[in-house]
Amino acid sequence: VQLVESGGGLVQAGGSLRLSCAASGRTSTHYTMAWFRQAPGKEREFVAALTWNSQGKYYADSVKDRFSLSADAAKSTLTLQMNSLKPEDTAVYYCAGGVVSRLVVAIARTYDTWGQGTQVTISS
Repeated sequence: VQLVESGGGLVQAGGSLRLSCAASGRTSTHYTMAWFRQAPGKEREFVAALTWNSQGKYYADSVKDRFSLSADAAKSTLTLQMNSLKPEDTAVYYCAGGVVSRLVVAIARTYDTWGQGTQVTISS
């Protein structure tokens, strides 16, 4: 499985951006796809995740009222809509995939496939 991200860029605070992650290759019905982010000098942190078999959606507290996930099963694509963006959302955003239990979707080391990352910059 390969993950290819698109989207990202530079936007002013309060604006919106959309990130997409397309999975190519065969994925398990128990596949989970997620977004993590990493700001300079900080650890990689969980943003949001979706479990394909149950379509369960999980969000970090810092984004749950502003970000939303949507999925296109036919295209194996996960989209992250980011609204009301803040300067602290600035980071490289990574798509991750793997057979991951809903109990550990927020733990980066449980994913075995990662995208190349895409830069999101929010100006104040």
